[in-house]
Amino acid sequence: MRELTPGELLDLDREHVWHPYGPMPGRIEPLLVESASGVRLRLADGRELVDGMSSWWSAIHGYNHPVLNDAARGQLDRMSHVMFGGLTHEPAVRLAAKLVEITPEPLRHVFLADSGSVSVEVAVKMCLQYWRSLGRPGKQRLMTWRGGYHGDTWQPMSVCDPDGGMHDLWAGLLPRQVFADAPPAAYEDTYAEHLRETVARHADELAAVVVEPVVQGAGGMTFHSPAYLRVLREACDEHDVFLVLDEIATGFGRTGTLFAAEQAGISPDVMCVGKALTGGYLTMAAALCTERVAEGISRGDVPVLAHGPTFMGNPLAAAVACASIDLLLGQDWAQEVKRIEAGLRDGLAAAHDVPGVRDVRVLGAIGVVQLDHEVDMAAATRAAVGAGVWLRPFRDLVYSMPPYVTGDEDVARICAAVCAAAAAG
Repeated sequence: MRELTPGELLDLDREHVWHPYGPMPGRIEPLLVESASGVRLRLADGRELVDGMSSWWSAIHGYNHPVLNDAARGQLDRMSHVMFGGLTHEPAVRLAAKLVEITPEPLRHVFLADSGSVSVEVAVKMCLQYWRSLGRPGKQRLMTWRGGYHGDTWQPMSVCDPDGGMHDLWAGLLPRQVFADAPPAAYEDTYAEHLRETVARHADELAAVVVEPVVQGAGGMTFHSPAYLRVLREACDEHDVFLVLDEIATGFGRTGTLFAAEQAGISPDVMCVGKALTGGYLTMAAALCTERVAEGISRGDVPVLAHGPTFMGNPLAAAVACASIDLLLGQDWAQEVKRIEAGLRDGLAAAHDVPGVRDVRVLGAIGVVQLDHEVDMAAATRAAVGAGVWLRPFRDLVYSMPPYVTGDEDVARICAAVCAAAAAG
């Protein structure tokens, strides 16, 4: 096959490829990546960019890592895929055991899914099917708080922010869920009471409360007190409602603890993980649940969880996920995240002086600059690329979630690019 020139590839891209959250055809030409290594993306025109996004928060070890490469090659020589219905294999079994070991008790059972959004679908299905199995089909609504984001498939969209989120197009079609107010950054007794009262008022119809712990990601990159998770846990226990934590963005160390739920000292009934699960190599996610959830479903008229993705438990992805978890836990990842946090705090302090900046916030390996206006994404991206960094601003936000292997000089470069993008946007 003839090798295509960069210009030919971009022409074909423009004609055929529909990019995420974009029109067809696209209005902004994407950058063509030729290769990636460490924390750098090499473009087809020879430029190199420090990746400030970890490829949407997943490539925590950077790119082209020899340990993960070896895991992928070794599994590829054995088998890249085999169906998971009626069959099993070592990578998936080992991965499930690892996830049970490192997540909060009493999560004991693991359903492997294709993506984070699908894992939330599965989590919701688990909760809904549990209550149907117990003869309480009226418990079929979900509660969440505003400002959240849980994915782009149907049930996850229904618990994304209904007004300011990306899915208000589907208002009137999505299931009508229960929304509490968005959580404040600091603990407030009045808000805690608001959560308790909302759970109590809707308890008879609630199957589960679904929230992102500590950090709300694509809904606005906001942080909130872990104490609110304890409030929800207590309210859910009191009123017999499940608690589902979406740790897809926060899991595997991003906020400074291995899972954000640890900051509250609580455990959910169902937890979703994804993104960094495979170190950004392959798509895979998981929904973990307690024995109570699994046993309740198994006692129903339909005693199986009616969900089975074709590529569920993919051996290639599972093998890399096992290697990624071992790589993370085999080093002082917490110290690396603290180091990046300190670098982001120092470097982003200058953003306070940029006109149009409303807020600057940092938590773990997350740095956020919020503007008082909608960001001009094209201008902000040009400014970041001009500073040698890849960022992906959205709404009123310019932010970074760098790989944990990002060195101090590159963290400083990312911060300079964020400030430049904020000024340009």
